[in-house]
Amino acid sequence: MDKIIFEHPLNEKMRTWLRIEFLLKQLNLHSHFDQNNALLFFHSLSELLEIIERNDVKSELIKEIETQKNKLLSWANIDGVDQVLLNNLISQFDEYLVKFNSVMRLGQALKDDRFITAIRQRLMIPGGCCSFDLPSFYLWLEQLQEKRDKQVQNWLQHLTVLDEALSCCMQMIRQMGEFKPFVYNSNFFQETSGEFNLIRIRVSLDKNVYPQVSGHMSRYSIRFIPLEASENTITEALEFELACC
Repeated sequence: MDKIIFEHPLNEKMRTWLRIEFLLKQLNLHSHFDQNNALLFFHSLSELLEIIERNDVKSELIKEIETQKNKLLSWANIDGVDQVLLNNLISQFDEYLVKFNSVMRLGQALKDDRFITAIRQRLMIPGGCCSFDLPSFYLWLEQLQEKRDKQVQNWLQHLTVLDEALSCCMQMIRQMGEFKPFVYNSNFFQETSGEFNLIRIRVSLDKNVYPQVSGHMSRYSIRFIPLEASENTITEALEFELACC
């Protein structure tokens, strides 16, 4: 039976990381574009740089890497632990720390790029990237695909450490949460628990419902809403799975 996983952040840090993760996936997905879909890439890039500018992403990720590394070190003497995998992960985290410490500000080279800046400024205006608004962009789109792809990859290299480190941290965080079965009834589910960053809700696709979550790290509530606008309540018990990470 096909299932869908909904994720909901329980603090501002996780909210920011999920948005960055989403935008990085969009960037990688649309990194090879033509004249017809180029703006998909630049919209994602502009939004990502906006988030980085407004949040202290670098220091928060460094803290998370150090926390995850300390957890791994505490497992070193536990029987049955895969020492090779453990040491590889610790070395990987050490490499991320070195790379982060060698970067003054994340994405600074992209923020300083005059070509990208010109596009970002016009993206705020509906239809602002027309050929008469951005003739340089219009000309650039007519360059050879190979030349444009090379420049795009050069831009993305400035985000590599962010992409790799965040992916690794998010994978570790998600693996910390084990899915457990629950039953939703009476149109309300509430849970009081320890401090978590993220909850993951898994439900069968054939139920055709989505969760509406409210709350914070220690207490949250879930209400399932039918996708069809004609329905606003669920009258029967609904089985779902929940993981707290």
